[in-house]
Amino acid sequence: MYVVPDILIVVATALEAERLPRLPNARVVVSGIGAVGAALATQRAILEMPPTLILSAGIGGAYPWGAADVGEVVVSSELIYAGLGAEDGERLLGLEELGFPLLETPERVYNVLPAASQAGMFAQRASAHLGAILTLETVTGSPRSLERLRIAYPNALCEAMEGAGVAHAAALHGIPTFEIRGISNMVLPQRDRASWRIGAALTALHTALETGWEALV
Repeated sequence: MYVVPDILIVVATALEAERLPRLPNARVVVSGIGAVGAALATQRAILEMPPTLILSAGIGGAYPWGAADVGEVVVSSELIYAGLGAEDGERLLGLEELGFPLLETPERVYNVLPAASQAGMFAQRASAHLGAILTLETVTGSPRSLERLRIAYPNALCEAMEGAGVAHAAALHGIPTFEIRGISNMVLPQRDRASWRIGAALTALHTALETGWEALV
């Protein structure tokens, strides 16, 4: 029997929600900023009505060593809690090195949460970049922080503040998840808020969702 998909889209702000296109079989939740708020909002939405797929969506900052630029879109191949761990001098130690699993599933999960299988097809149809997206509680804005992330996560394309929290809550219920980010800015060694292009990022996100939605439903 064919089951009509119910896709939950979790965004951090009302502005991001307002700029989403009208999409069939979608419901939108505004979580507030940060991974904790995103996880709590996702959990509440799941308990109200379990969806078949969950998307974390919004804007993000692209890393200079990646392929994405302002006004483009990145889709997650994996969602990474980049801030969970410990410092060891200039190194970042992840949960696996510390011996603390994030999830005690048959295959233990540490900092990296897998993206849903639909992510690749969505990225292809939406002409988006596919790669790792980092979740951080603090926006990167110093040479030291940027270099440490480059060394620890050389394959990461961008950063945001909610994706891994959404994926964490979804994983507890066995619901597939991936993340979509319109790029509003490049992550620079010194924070430059004047260079952000939030409108361009939201327009790119809107277009990507419209174009790639058929791959999901």
